[in-house]
Amino acid sequence: MDWGMKNRMAQLIQSDGHAMFLPIDHGYFQGPTHRLEEPGKTIEPLMPYADALFVTRGVLRSCVDPANTKPIILRVSGGTSVIGHDLADEGLTTSIEECLRLNVAAVGISVFVGTDYERQTLLNLSKLVDEAERYGIPVMAVTAVGKELEKRDARYLGLCSRIAAELGARVVKTYWCENFEKVVRGCPVPVVMAGGPSTESEREVLDFVHDGMQKGAIGVNLGRNIWQNDHPVAMIKAIRHIIHGNGTAQEAHEMFLEEKNR
Repeated sequence: MDWGMKNRMAQLIQSDGHAMFLPIDHGYFQGPTHRLEEPGKTIEPLMPYADALFVTRGVLRSCVDPANTKPIILRVSGGTSVIGHDLADEGLTTSIEECLRLNVAAVGISVFVGTDYERQTLLNLSKLVDEAERYGIPVMAVTAVGKELEKRDARYLGLCSRIAAELGARVVKTYWCENFEKVVRGCPVPVVMAGGPSTESEREVLDFVHDGMQKGAIGVNLGRNIWQNDHPVAMIKAIRHIIHGNGTAQEAHEMFLEEKNR
């Protein structure tokens, strides 16, 4: 690993070996997502508590202050929408030259294993790795599932994560699941947890984050479970306490309640 790659990875993964990424890339296929209608306003109070921001180039340019930001993970796949034929039918949307101009710390791409577009998205990942590695830019692979919630089990997510690592991803984003340790054990690169749809309670989120950390994840890439919460700052502080403070879910929940009542 050369200096540039090491430097970028160090920006993302903190000195304790953990990471807290904040994704706000949902608009690339969902449009004006609830409570992300104005991305700049959504992220402003949350930025101090995130280690990196996962975002598209359009929102980065228009909504993120270049003088006051965290490392950027740039979403570089897309081409479909929620009203289109199939969300899995993605291509690469952003060049490496653009990533360099934007001074990003990493790039992110979705892969859709088990769909009609499996081969296409895996080859997208391979091509991106070839190009990004040439310039010392790490690739984060996102093991996308979409609406097929039944696929979120250890066998499927373990398969997706391992394939992404085998094709050269430096970090893998995947969903927490039962027996999550099997997913992490079979993936030879760092794993961060996705949030998925909003959960029924804050405690449910904190429980799965803590469990995943105990089972080998290095951190999270959580968006909607933070900025769609009625108390987003309290929520991100509570999750950060688990990620970087080695706190329990109970401690984090108590912190959330205390913060939200301030």
